[in-house]
This record gives sequence, structure tokens and C-alpha cells, in this order.
Amino acid sequence: MAISIKNKIRSGTFFLFLLLIVTGGVSLFYFINLRKDALNILRDNYESLEYSHQLLKLSDEDLNSPAVKKKIDALITLQENNITEPGEREVTLSLRNHFNNINNIDGAKTALPSFKKEVNNILQLNMTAIERKNLQVANTSQRAFNIIIAICVVIFLIAFVFLVNFPSIVVTPIQKLTEAIAAISAKNYSHRIHLTSNDEFQQLGDSINNMTDRLQEFENSNLNKIIIEKERAEAVINSLKDASIGINYKGKVLFANEQALSLLGLVRADIVDKYAESVALKNELLHHLLLNDSKTPFKIVVDNKENYYVKELIEVKQGDGLNKVIVLKNITSFKEIDVAKTNFIATVSHELKTPLASSDFSLKLLEDLRIGELSPEQKELVQQLKEDNQRMLKILSELLNMSQVESGKIQLKLHEVNVNELVHISVAGLQHTIREKDIKLDLDLQQLQIIQADADKITWVLNNFLNNAIKFSPENGIIIIRSYSSAKSITVSVKDEGPGIDAAYFDQIFERYYQIPGRLDKKGSGIGLAICKEMIQAMGGNTWVKSNIGQGSEFGFDIPVR
Repeated sequence: MAISIKNKIRSGTFFLFLLLIVTGGVSLFYFINLRKDALNILRDNYESLEYSHQLLKLSDEDLNSPAVKKKIDALITLQENNITEPGEREVTLSLRNHFNNINNIDGAKTALPSFKKEVNNILQLNMTAIERKNLQVANTSQRAFNIIIAICVVIFLIAFVFLVNFPSIVVTPIQKLTEAIAAISAKNYSHRIHLTSNDEFQQLGDSINNMTDRLQEFENSNLNKIIIEKERAEAVINSLKDASIGINYKGKVLFANEQALSLLGLVRADIVDKYAESVALKNELLHHLLLNDSKTPFKIVVDNKENYYVKELIEVKQGDGLNKVIVLKNITSFKEIDVAKTNFIATVSHELKTPLASSDFSLKLLEDLRIGELSPEQKELVQQLKEDNQRMLKILSELLNMSQVESGKIQLKLHEVNVNELVHISVAGLQHTIREKDIKLDLDLQQLQIIQADADKITWVLNNFLNNAIKFSPENGIIIIRSYSSAKSITVSVKDEGPGIDAAYFDQIFERYYQIPGRLDKKGSGIGLAICKEMIQAMGGNTWVKSNIGQGSEFGFDIPVR
């Protein structure tokens, strides 16, 4: 019959309580007996001793006194009612007879000694009884002490064995259940719990075993599916043309396809299921991919050939964590096309400059009066041709500069430069255009340090900024040119009173071929500001723009002090 845990604990507690009752009952039994014996001694013998002592005391007084006789008679009567020892009745009867003789005048002198003798006999009988009973009480108490000690020892041993073994009835099943739960948590579904206690623990163990069976069946039934899906996912990942590396939110590498392993120079065991940061300590490319979030193309040499890649980061949210996939797109073919385009533009621009220069010279000859005077219509046509020709020459010059920038072949001639002098040179070259629009120049030039820079490139940038400011400034407008220095750099800016630029276009305005949407005047090529940015960056500086709609624009650059 199954006994529940509750009943086992209740039985154990009742057993300890029963032991306590037995110990208390035995102790109480002997305590009552000892108390009873002590009371008997007091009642049976002590009173007789007290009567005898009083009789001896009265016997020494005047026996002819009626009061004394009365007291003696009363004491003898009390003694006659308290006879408890063997022979005490006969002695008490003799005491009564001798007292009666004392009352006779003839026998008073002879009866008194006998009277005292009988009183002493009563004393002796009760003293002897007290000693005997006291010895009995001592023996009884020793026997009770021995029995109680023996019972206590036995009960202590039983209780100790009980306390040692009883907790295991509860603790052992709990330990087995804990071990089983830990094993199941570690996906050890073959672990089983074996309990034969026929209680709630066994029922719980059987339930856990049934659950484990179901989990094992589920695991076995889904294992093949998981393996198939894993192999399918790996096949899809390896079929990707782009190198791909998956990293979970804990920083551990989940996968890396063959293309990624080839670029990293690793095998799968060196990176998969390893923490990316620890692998990156020994792999420069992975270190670069983890720390650099820039989308700028970078070069990797593969099979002694330069290949260009761009990093793309795909983030996948998982609960509170964020997994990520690093994809390396091979843009080598696009890079080669871009280089070919740059070379083509450079070649075409260079080849076109010669006929344009020749046509420009021919147009100047047409204006020479020695050849012949032109009609007003002809002069207008020639002027238009000259303006178109100059515009074409300007575009070709910008294209040539752009080709140098794209090919990374910007030639810098660094020497000591006073930026304020370059500002004056740029202003002097554009005086004609400034006067045509009746624009007022406001030069706010501070005393600057001498810096190491390319004077021609800075002049070209200043000319571009000034040309744009003149083009977008209204008639009778004001253009402010400022220069100032700080501890680390020298800044030059050109501010106009034009229509202004929306802040949304600040990031794109320095990109190649970009033109602000909605502008009516789009005669430019859209590469002037991009060339300015590249030239200034080649000298270690940076370009910037500040503007508000309807409040003009301010373009500037910073050159570091070396």
C-alpha cells in the first residue's frame, strides 16, 4: 500500500512524540512512587517520634498535675491511633498500662521508669523503621535512575538512527529528481529516474520519465528534419556568390561560406562556433570587418590579383539581441569599368582640348578687323561661339581634374603658402565678372600663419567657390570672403546672398555630377565641388557648407597647420 510523503512525515513525528511520552511516563511513575514513600515516612513514623518526644518531656514535669496527665493521656491516645510498625501495638499497650499505674499513688514511683522505657521503645521502633524505609526509598530511587537512564539511552539511539535515516526518505528522491532535471536540461533524454518509494516522489519521477520519453521521441523525429534543413541552409549559404559571415548577438560565428573562408584564409573549424573577436585577433581582414563600418571599397589580393570589395551589414533582430550578417560584395568588375571610364574621359578630354583651342584661336581671328569687319549679327554669333567654346574648355578642364582625382594621381606641389595672397589673386581674376553684376566684395582676412599647401589647387578651389557665389548672388549683392586661423587649422570661406540650400542636400552637394533639384540654372557639370573636396582632402583638409533657404550659402575649407 502506498504511503504518502505527508503520512510518512506524520508517522515519523508521531514516533518521536511516542518516545517522548514513554520517557515522561516512566519518569512520572517513579516520581510518584518516591513521593508516596516519603509521605508515608512522614505520616507513619515522624508523628510517632513527635508524640514520644513530647511524652518524655511531660514525664519530667509534675505528674500529679491534672493538666499534665491530661496532655499525656491525649498523646497516648494519638499514638494508639498511629500504630504502623510491627510490635508497636504491644509497646503502646504497655505504655498505657504504665500510665494507668502512674495515676495510682502506690505505683507512681515504680511505674515511671517503665513508662519512660516504653516511650524510648516506641522511639527506637520508629527510628529503625525510618532507617529501613529510607534505605528502601534510596534503593527505589537508584533503580528508577538506572531504568530512566537506560530508557533515555535507548530512546536517544532510536531517535539518532531515526533522525539520520528519516531525512533521506525525503532528500534522496529530491536529489534524484534534481539530477534528472539537470540531465534533461542538458538534452540527455536517455536519463531515467528509478524510485521505489510508492509515494508522490515516485509518481513525480514516473511523470518526468514519461516526459523524457516524449522529448526523446520528439528529438529523434525532428533530428533528421533539422539535419536536412541545416544541410539545405549550408548549401544555400555556400551557393551565394558573395562572401557571407553570420554572427549571433553573443558575438559567436554561426556560419561562413566557402567564399568568405577563402578570403579570410581559414578553414571552417577555425571560425565557426568561435567568438568573432577572438578570431579577429589573429586575422587582419576579420578585424577590419568587425571594427570598420565604412562602405568605402577596400582592396584584397586574391591569387596575386587585386580585387575590390564593399562591406554590407544585414542586421536580424532576435528577441532583445541583434544578429548580423556581413556580406562582402565583389565590385572588381565595376572598379575596372570605372577605371576604364576615367581613362576614356581623360583621353577624350585631352584630345578635345586641341581642336577647341584651335577653334578659340579662329574665333579671335574672325574678330580681327584686318580680316574684315563683321556685321552685328555675325559679331553676336561669334560671341556666342566664344562663350560656348569657353564653357566647353572649362568642362574639359574639370573632367581632366576629375580623372586625376578618380585615378588617385592628384599631383601636389606643396610649398609655403599665404592663403590671403591666394584670395587676392582669385578676386583679381574675377573682377570683370564681379563688376558686370555690380557685386560688392567684403574681405574679412585675418593675419594667418604660413602653411604647406599647393597654391594652384587652393586657387582653383577659391575660384570655384567665387564663381558659384557670383552666379547665385543677386544684382548689387554682397559676397563676404573670410579667413581665420585656430590652433590646428586655417579656414577660408565664401558667403553669398543667394537663394540658399536645403540642409537635406548638404551630404550630396560635394558628390560627383550632383545638382540640387529644382534649380533653374543647371548649366554646370556638377563636378566642380566634388573636385574641390578631393583636392582639399588630398592636402589633409576638409570642405563644408552652411546655408539656410532664402539666407544665402557659405562654402569653406579647413587646411591643417603643419
